[in-house]
Amino acid sequence: MTAKPRVREPLSRKPSSSSDITERIRQRAYDLYEQRGRGDGFALNDWLQAESQIRGTKKLGSKSKQIKERR
Repeated sequence: MTAKPRVREPLSRKPSSSSDITERIRQRAYDLYEQRGRGDGFALNDWLQAESQIRGTKKLGSKSKQIKERR
């Protein structure tokens, strides 16, 4: 009995390039801005939240929120 050669399954997604990820983060941050009613002053928070969502990492806390709480 002969062994069947292993066939590698194709990957469902190619790894995203850095510019693709940056563009996805930018678009998600803009979506968050619009969902919040286009209020100014939260660009960094929107970016960090979008980056966390796109990259699949947990957000440790907003730096700008921590700075405001110290004042």
